[in-house]
Amino acid sequence: MEDPALWNDPGKAQEKMKTLASLKNDCEGYQKLVADRDDIRSMIEMTDEEPDTSVVPEIEEMMADFRSRFEAIRIKTLLSGEYDSCNAIVTLHAGTGGTEAMDWTNMLFRMYTRWCDAHGFQYEVLDLLEGDEAGLKSVTFQVNGENAYGLLRSEHGVHRLVRISPFNANGKRQTSFSACEVMPDIEEDLDIDIDEKDIRVDTYRSSGAGGQHINKTSSAIRITHFPTGIVVTCQNERSQFQNKDKAMQELKIKLYMLKKQENADKLDDIRGKVTEIAWGSQIRSYFLQPYQLIKDTRTGEEQSNAQRVLDGDIDPFINAYLKWQALGAKPEVENND
Repeated sequence: MEDPALWNDPGKAQEKMKTLASLKNDCEGYQKLVADRDDIRSMIEMTDEEPDTSVVPEIEEMMADFRSRFEAIRIKTLLSGEYDSCNAIVTLHAGTGGTEAMDWTNMLFRMYTRWCDAHGFQYEVLDLLEGDEAGLKSVTFQVNGENAYGLLRSEHGVHRLVRISPFNANGKRQTSFSACEVMPDIEEDLDIDIDEKDIRVDTYRSSGAGGQHINKTSSAIRITHFPTGIVVTCQNERSQFQNKDKAMQELKIKLYMLKKQENADKLDDIRGKVTEIAWGSQIRSYFLQPYQLIKDTRTGEEQSNAQRVLDGDIDPFINAYLKWQALGAKPEVENND
């Protein structure tokens, strides 16, 4: 029997209400799916008895909607990991490619924020470092919503872009790289002790858009953890103290994940393998010239409408990754491009 005292804790009570609301939505979604299946079946049977081609487009539209919602429910059943229901903290770092890589990092940031908008997720920029000429050197943002981490963990890794560079006067094809790190935002008070002598806290002036307060005061925080080499930053909050609290929470999450795992192999299951941001380490390649193709090297998933993907339609890759993992993560496909 559950301890009634748990409901007296506002935080835990709110979490339980959130879980109950999610379960209710799941049940209602399933019941609606069953009802729609019966309606489609009845319409098909009626059409068989009394042929009427005018209702065929309506049936096809109902079938397309049914398949879409069925697939969404099926994918949700794959989000059963310990941290899948958490919000996500996403960090993008420009890699090999100079200004081109920084522009590519900005393109990825746009792609993920477009995806958030399309799915009703809220995102908040925690830290942003603009490129010297264009794009972004790095950006960290938090994605808030049900199963945000479970969905976005598929994006962890190096992303490779091949295109005619707009920064190359000779119009040559260029390859650039950007790394994406995805971690769960664990909201509970983590039992992690951080010795003050093991960290260095630097303050600096925030960069990027954000109003007079952000641009004119040294409110941004960078924390370096010496034993692990982990560096976290935050500049989005209005005060230095709020930025430090947020950065410390992110550091605790990363240290908690390290502590929780018995070895490095298990750590890879949560945050993905940390690899060099360069050739041979990419999880996905985006070809814009001489042809358009986006190819995931792990699952083999391919999409030829590159612009649609860059506009935020990454669901095919997320779904393919979840299925790939559910089937035991078969060996990655060869990438000979």
